[in-house]
Amino acid sequence: MQPLLPYLAIAGLGLSATLPVDPMPRPPSSCTRTSGLTLPEGFCAVVVAERLGRVRQITVLPNGDVVAALASGNGGLVALRDTDGDARADAQQYFFGDGGTGILYRDGLLWFAPNSRVVRWAWRLGDLRPAGDPEVVVEGLPTGGHAAKSFALLGDDLIVNIGSETNSCQVANRSYRSPGQDPCDELQRRAGLWRFRTDRLHQHQRDGVRFATGLRNTLALALEPGSGRLYAAPHGRDQLGQNWGYSDEQNAELPAEELVQVESGDDFGWPYCYYDQLQGRKVLAPEYGGTGTTIARCGAKKNPLIGFPGHWAPMAMVFYEGTQFSAKYRGGLFLAFHGSWNRAPRPQQGFRVVFVPFIGPGKPAGTYETFATSARGETALRPAGLAVGPDGSLYIGDEASGTIWRVMAQP
Repeated sequence: MQPLLPYLAIAGLGLSATLPVDPMPRPPSSCTRTSGLTLPEGFCAVVVAERLGRVRQITVLPNGDVVAALASGNGGLVALRDTDGDARADAQQYFFGDGGTGILYRDGLLWFAPNSRVVRWAWRLGDLRPAGDPEVVVEGLPTGGHAAKSFALLGDDLIVNIGSETNSCQVANRSYRSPGQDPCDELQRRAGLWRFRTDRLHQHQRDGVRFATGLRNTLALALEPGSGRLYAAPHGRDQLGQNWGYSDEQNAELPAEELVQVESGDDFGWPYCYYDQLQGRKVLAPEYGGTGTTIARCGAKKNPLIGFPGHWAPMAMVFYEGTQFSAKYRGGLFLAFHGSWNRAPRPQQGFRVVFVPFIGPGKPAGTYETFATSARGETALRPAGLAVGPDGSLYIGDEASGTIWRVMAQP
């Protein structure tokens, strides 16, 4: 982690002092193109740490320390530090017992989302673990089904993903030709984003407000720097072939994984509708009488900015606001796809980090390109965490191997 620190005993300041961050760092010799990632020309990567556990989302502190959320492993969180300038973490500290997904550092606070709550610690830069127990901001959130929680800090609001309990709100979940519940009662408590206050503790779901609905499971959330707009990439539904007789090709490609811009009150249509990226529109789901082309109630649902291939499973995203990478990347969005399981008998896909260019604030170009895959095979990388460091390096966390890489631009 290119000594944004080296941790030096500076006279009068002690071991918690940090050195200034170099905004255009030169990659260390450990940054290579043989680190396990396949990257575009002009980039190298360092293995910051490996075999950490099931790495989910990650955050990088202003001094260059990395903190990763773990779904399981030695602890719920692990803090990492490079002390000798080779960009590898030679100091690791596990803490907190409960696993989770969402994590974010902001303004001296480290926020973390286990499956049933959101907690936070006051964090002193220079420490590798917090002092004391966390404050509980929200608790008692629904689990079961899509239980993992992610969140965003939107001004003074805490926006929390509460995923659906089922695949498509059928009377019998994931069952052959079982109709959908209409209305879908899940939408009252799940399958959306809820807004809570950041200045209150021990809130419950009843204390929050549903911010947006019709989002099956939204682990990837990010705020656009400058504009403060909230973007999301929810997981689309499964089993159009198994449950409704769609062709193998349709089952593999549909529905799209979506990149959406979220505003208060938005409805994105789950479970009644799904986005068909081949037709470029939302259509009625078969559970509710859809035939693959029927629009009906779906004409009133909000459309995505981009539709990706089906079942890629978006897990994390981050806007690039650094200067280390070339101008092409500045203001654009990196998005981590965990990879599919529901495309059989077609080959499974996803398993990559993609880049979405923006032509201006709030204006994605409408295209995307693959930025990172595994050098060990098309399905080996299961990225679930992304973060940009204070020097503009991109950090990628892989749930399958428990590895975190730091990607840097080569001069």
